[in-house]
Amino acid sequence: MASRTAGDLTGAAPVLTAHAVRRAFGPTVVLAGVDLAISRGEVVALLGGSGSGKSTLLRILAGLDGEATGGTTVHGTAAVVFQEHRLLPWKRVAENVGLGLSGPDTDRRISQALAEVGLADRRRAWPAELSGGQAQRVAVARALVREPDLLLLDEPFGALDALTRLRMQGLLRRLRAEHGFAALLVTHDVEEALLLADRILLLEAGVIAEELPVDLGHGRTPDDPAFGALRRHLLDRLGVPAA
Repeated sequence: MASRTAGDLTGAAPVLTAHAVRRAFGPTVVLAGVDLAISRGEVVALLGGSGSGKSTLLRILAGLDGEATGGTTVHGTAAVVFQEHRLLPWKRVAENVGLGLSGPDTDRRISQALAEVGLADRRRAWPAELSGGQAQRVAVARALVREPDLLLLDEPFGALDALTRLRMQGLLRRLRAEHGFAALLVTHDVEEALLLADRILLLEAGVIAEELPVDLGHGRTPDDPAFGALRRHLLDRLGVPAA
């Protein structure tokens, strides 16, 4: 299945809808009424300054915050990948991937998920034996094995070194193309958002302040003038001055 552009997704049925999402911590309002929708197969990146509420919003959409108000609906199944892999150290890789699964084809699904992230030979390994990138690939496999319609990714590559992060970005592009899931990617990395997303949402002052389609075609590279123009626009909105 080929990756779809933002234009291809116009009019597609939503896999996620959220309306008037609000969250306050005491007197501090973090989210002041967020509205968003994600189409099936669409990758949306959520950008914002530190403390803007990106991770808070993702936790609400994942159903992990019962104190928020407003409405959120996932039309299908969802899985979450966090910045930390959150593997259980007392369980081997295969057991971590299949955590909570049951059924006669569970072992097959675990093996397939590990093969898709390039770790077919590490199913018997302990988490302590893995590199940071391998551990995060296990976390991605744990999400994939649930065959989700929507992946919620909370800065999943933020703790990795630069080269490993590039490899993981490539892995996510490939898996999305093969499986056709939608994704909401919370990231602080403008280039990552431009490389991976069909659409970018800018969270500011507790609301979605700007929505930016990413129509860069299939050859997205940072040295493309159109890529650079979008990058500069987003950095300006985030208050990052030009070098």
